[in-house]
Amino acid sequence: LSVRIIQAKNIKSRDLLTASDCYVCLWLPSASKGKLKTKTIKNSDNPVWNETFYFRIQREVENILELAVCDEDPLTKDDMQFTVLFNVARIRPGETVREIFALKSEKWESLEVEFWMERIPGPPEHLITNDVLVSREVCCLEVQVDINESRKYLKEGKNLVLTIPGSHEGTQKTTEDTDTFYFHCVKAWEPVLKVRLQTNLCCLYTIKGEYSIPLARLWDTSLLFIKLGWLAQSIHLNFRSLKLEKLDVRLGYDLCREEQEFLQKRKRVVASALKKVLHLERDLHGHEVPVIAVMATGGGLRAMSAMFGHLLALQKLNLLDCVTYLTGASGSTWTLADLYEHADWSHKSLEGPLKAVKEQVTKCKLNLMSIEHLKYYHKELAERAKAGHVSSFTTLWSLVQEMFLHERPRKYKLTDQRKALEHGQNPLPFYAVLNVKEEKFSTFKFREWAEFSPYEVAIPKYGASICSEYFDSEFFMGRRVKKLPESRICYLEGLWTNIFTRNLLDGLYWSSNSNEFWERWAKDMVDIERHSPEEEITVIEPPSCLSGKLYEMFQDIMTKRPLLGKSHNFLRGLEFHKDYVHQKKFIEWKDTVLDSFPNNLTPLQKYLCLIDVGYFINTSGAALFKPERNVDVIISLDYGLGNVFKQLEMTYKYCKIQKIPFPKVELSEEEEKNPKECYVFADAEDPRAPIVIHFPLVNDTFQEFKEPGVKRSVSEMEGGKVNLENNCSPYYLIRLIYSSENFDKLVNLSKYNILNNKDLLLQAIRSAVERRR
Repeated sequence: LSVRIIQAKNIKSRDLLTASDCYVCLWLPSASKGKLKTKTIKNSDNPVWNETFYFRIQREVENILELAVCDEDPLTKDDMQFTVLFNVARIRPGETVREIFALKSEKWESLEVEFWMERIPGPPEHLITNDVLVSREVCCLEVQVDINESRKYLKEGKNLVLTIPGSHEGTQKTTEDTDTFYFHCVKAWEPVLKVRLQTNLCCLYTIKGEYSIPLARLWDTSLLFIKLGWLAQSIHLNFRSLKLEKLDVRLGYDLCREEQEFLQKRKRVVASALKKVLHLERDLHGHEVPVIAVMATGGGLRAMSAMFGHLLALQKLNLLDCVTYLTGASGSTWTLADLYEHADWSHKSLEGPLKAVKEQVTKCKLNLMSIEHLKYYHKELAERAKAGHVSSFTTLWSLVQEMFLHERPRKYKLTDQRKALEHGQNPLPFYAVLNVKEEKFSTFKFREWAEFSPYEVAIPKYGASICSEYFDSEFFMGRRVKKLPESRICYLEGLWTNIFTRNLLDGLYWSSNSNEFWERWAKDMVDIERHSPEEEITVIEPPSCLSGKLYEMFQDIMTKRPLLGKSHNFLRGLEFHKDYVHQKKFIEWKDTVLDSFPNNLTPLQKYLCLIDVGYFINTSGAALFKPERNVDVIISLDYGLGNVFKQLEMTYKYCKIQKIPFPKVELSEEEEKNPKECYVFADAEDPRAPIVIHFPLVNDTFQEFKEPGVKRSVSEMEGGKVNLENNCSPYYLIRLIYSSENFDKLVNLSKYNILNNKDLLLQAIRSAVERRR
């Protein structure tokens, strides 16, 4: 593809005193990692360039060329006049197309560009795709520097610098410990290796000559002798080409092999348990066994403590063996992580783990920031950084949180939980989290569901997942290019409960009327539908002049995430299929303002930014909405204070807009004011919608009954007084220590609410069995 930038007309200067100093910036990320630009034409509102740029493109991927007309400013950030998004699919090989892109404004500012495309002869590129993401052919070059020459130059204060523009690694330098380098590049981009010597004198770097060679010329050679600089200093380099055919990222929307095998084993356990619980006369056939899930919200220590009570009650009712999936978010992930440390936890009494949790929750935590602990945190962070892990405030939070919950480091990892699943003896756990933008967008405008399980880490929208043990490693184009060992689970718990990475807009959302935000989000979804992907040209104009600068400044302040938690992005480098936006599986998860703009989506980001799901909807249910999991019954455990239906209602509204099967959640005014312990929501007209059994955190009949059917005596009435009044509650989110009495009350209340509604639970499960039959 050749792109000739011809001229622009009627460009209004963003400076009040002078005419525009215009240039055009070109960005086609599917063909090059870098941005190209024209020369700057000074003091002209009608600049003429006539400059041509060339891109080698793959027509099976989505190629969106961004043309940004900018006004150069030597003192401040350059001003953006307008941006054109041009779908290259509009151009066919062998034809020339001239376009005039114009703003529909008072002056009709315009940019004139000519496009021309020709086919390149040669074998077709081998692509791997799930029809949403595309992995292209990658070459890996191993470069070995002569160690003696390298050390000689290092002693002279010189570094050998190796660069392959557009490669994953970019630039690498020799050190005392490193003489072998690896570069991963897209083969079709025709990468070039550049070698130079860099001298460090008084903190000023000087470059002594540069040698460039296309990688295509290196595949047939193993040794290269080059001379650099005017002194012709010699360097010997050894090369080796490594094949990378196999992907380490799984591209596909189906369940992974390990989960499918687990489901077969678990189905037998569930069928046997249901026969006993429901007193069935015969064994259930495979297709008659319903998939039952427990879905827990977050809520800090309150969620962790109450969930133990809920699970203990389900265990007493012999219902834990009927459950296939267990999902948690934020605080409830602590419960799951604790339980799955034990391979047979659901078949042993939960009284023991509950006692251990109580001991931690009621203990003083003043020593968390002692000198001894601070030294330990520093040592751990330094070791992780040295190994290549991404360091952030969230990493520190993970260590503090581990000491808060366990008082000691644990070697325990997420993949260790596979032992608790190998015979189908426990439900499969999922840990919910959101991936958001580092800046420019609030969580409400852009977020993507992500899920962690002992088998895989996945972002369902893209149909992409990796083995859980690979999460900390670096990836490029679906390949694991830098292998790092799996982290201890405390570092994942820090991500799942990451409450520090919100921005001011997120805070504004939660301090305002959430209904207004939902109406605005629904309107955004309508606007997204109006932006058809068939629109091959989009012209974007920023706010004008002073208001524009103020807007940008305000946006930066409101959307910047000061305590950012970063993780290596396993989608990095992957490209989008030319028809990705039409794929049914992608549309199911298409719920943000950027989904039709591939250049702004996650595969182009260096890092993932993972935060607590509570900044959008406090639910762990996204994993259960995946149609391949075919969930029949959801036991919803809500640990919110105040409006106890808010999160479930938000979940219903989200599912309705996304066309995800989910029963209607409607409540009377009386129910909103005086909620009961249990509600059953079902959709008789849509068999795909799960039956939802909702347990809000409420204190109703527990005030008078200590057990189902057993009234409290006068002396026992105090045990039924559980304060759930939001800010004044002893279980308020920021409370980090509970009294022994308050802990017992919360656990007993949670346990009672399940036991007291045994009949509703069994009735809903029986309905699911009948529906399956």
